[in-house]
Amino acid sequence: MVQATHAPHATYEDANLIMQLYDLRREEKLRKARDWFLREFRVDSVKEFFEKYPTGSEQNAFYRMVVGYWDMAASFLVQGIVHEELFFGSSGELLAVWERTKALVEDFRVWAKNPCISLNIEKAAARHIAWLNQRAPGAYEAMQEWMRGYSSKA
Repeated sequence: MVQATHAPHATYEDANLIMQLYDLRREEKLRKARDWFLREFRVDSVKEFFEKYPTGSEQNAFYRMVVGYWDMAASFLVQGIVHEELFFGSSGELLAVWERTKALVEDFRVWAKNPCISLNIEKAAARHIAWLNQRAPGAYEAMQEWMRGYSSKA
């Protein structure tokens, strides 16, 4: 696993990259996709995914936008481009995306014959969970519980 090679303290460049990632999340369509994803997305298999969100549907595009965004952002962490502490301190949504997709990832990898699908999210989430458990034991489990109940009806 690639570890961040940054100095112990975040740099201006690290902060600038975090702000750029934040600005991307504020884009109107991605914001709408993120809201849908957290409130509505519940799928446990590729078959169920395509039944509920067929190719060409707005929800299929929303899924790809959210997961694609977070896999890209996670790649910066995995490759050591962004400061780990700064990333984890400002990117809690990555764990929410992982919670919504982790049961589906292996099925998608087999279906697409691509073991790299969401690999950056998976690696970043594992590091983020370890980071969080070290600093705030129980916080990850509390977030998981909150995610189980979070929906448009909540």
